[in-house]
Amino acid sequence: MERTLILAKPDAVQRGLIGRLLTRFEEKGLKVVGLKLMQISPELAAKHYADHKGKPFYDGLVRFMTSSPVAAFALEGIGAIAICRKLMGATFGSKAEPGTIRGDFGVSNSFNLIHGSDSPEAAAKELGLFFSAQELVDYDFAAFRWIYDPVEELGQNA
Repeated sequence: MERTLILAKPDAVQRGLIGRLLTRFEEKGLKVVGLKLMQISPELAAKHYADHKGKPFYDGLVRFMTSSPVAAFALEGIGAIAICRKLMGATFGSKAEPGTIRGDFGVSNSFNLIHGSDSPEAAAKELGLFFSAQELVDYDFAAFRWIYDPVEELGQNA
């Protein structure tokens, strides 16, 4: 099992897309283990986007991400990071394929609706920035019995 962070960015929140975005991940079979609506502080945005500090778009990105609330999703599943990134689509809505979140809801090269962790290391770091350990919930997700073949994917006895 793998966990990842997804952020419905300010443009998605302002457009009323939180539910539709979360539904995409749930319908795919990912388990929600954390969920919250929050206002990102400039300090949190600076930590989250530290790798981009000094780039020409950094200040605008921090301003954008702190301009309105975001919805943070912590999701879990086998291959969750790759699955989420595929569901999100190409970075820019104008280049994203139909059927992806950005392809269906976005046209802008600036406002791209959603963020998803790009590696297990990034996911661990980002989940730690947006959720405390107490905010991430472990529970038996009955749907996994109907999503994953326990012998093939989980390595368990059927």
